[in-house]
Amino acid sequence: MKRLHVHVSVDDLAQSTRFYSTLFAAEPTVVKDDYVKWMLDDPRVNFAISTRAGRVAGISHLGIQAEDETELAEVYDRLSRAERPIVEAKNATCCYAKSDKQWTADPQGVPWETFFTYGESTVYGESSLAKLKEVTDTSCCAPSCCEPEAVRQVAPQPATACCER
Repeated sequence: MKRLHVHVSVDDLAQSTRFYSTLFAAEPTVVKDDYVKWMLDDPRVNFAISTRAGRVAGISHLGIQAEDETELAEVYDRLSRAERPIVEAKNATCCYAKSDKQWTADPQGVPWETFFTYGESTVYGESSLAKLKEVTDTSCCAPSCCEPEAVRQVAPQPATACCER
């Protein structure tokens, strides 16, 4: 069963950790100096917060986390029909995890990632939201989480009204 992912950039990690732990009535499952994550079952969500230089506080990105490669392929297939540019990130190191993922942005520019996590990492990782911004700026719209070892652009789909802004 897939899980919704929400990543929020925060100014004060300790204060936000206390707030979200109270809101969720749960302690985080991952705590780092710059990143905290809750894997909740009710509601079924992977909720993460982080303090990253250069990011404005607020929603960083949304996503769908697959539990296995079959679910990920299903989501990738739907994403390929969404007529949006896609950035593929295989073997990505992101948010202290190793994952395969794809990034896109909705017509308003909200970044979305679809991913399957298969391991942990001792480092946060680099950002591929910047690559998504670069791809969407040239073909349409949108915004940086995690730079994989190999990021490639999947053939851009036809642009929509967001380019008319």
